[in-house]
Amino acid sequence: MTAEVPHAGGLLDPGGAMDRLAEWKGRLDQLATATDAMSERIQELRVTVADGNGLVEVTVDSVGALVDLHLGQRVQRVAPDVIARTIMTTIAAAKRQLADRAQEIIGDTLGSDSSAARAVAERVGQQLRDAEPTVGGPDEQHGRW
Repeated sequence: MTAEVPHAGGLLDPGGAMDRLAEWKGRLDQLATATDAMSERIQELRVTVADGNGLVEVTVDSVGALVDLHLGQRVQRVAPDVIARTIMTTIAAAKRQLADRAQEIIGDTLGSDSSAARAVAERVGQQLRDAEPTVGGPDEQHGRW
């Protein structure tokens, strides 16, 4: 009597197992490449937004930090508290656009079918949108200065 492997190509088949491992490694390599591409594209993101009245223009980087601010000529005729609120709301608008663009990049590189991609996109959106600044004046934020 000789022992035979009842299901050639099954779980105990070394050749089949090697094929499955190679396939799995290929998918991991593709995911790593896509993740690197996504990371590079997001790190390069900068968004510039101007308010509708021509008072300010802001630029935020990939993490939503303010990296540039331009004040228009009209700021000389506007109250400082209006300028401050305009700057803050324009930064918030830039961060929302940044979140939208980052989520597009995540979808383009990792795919919209991936649960991991959806989780990353949601987290990025929350971080940028939930970090919107308070738009009140000094009395509202810190008591009286």
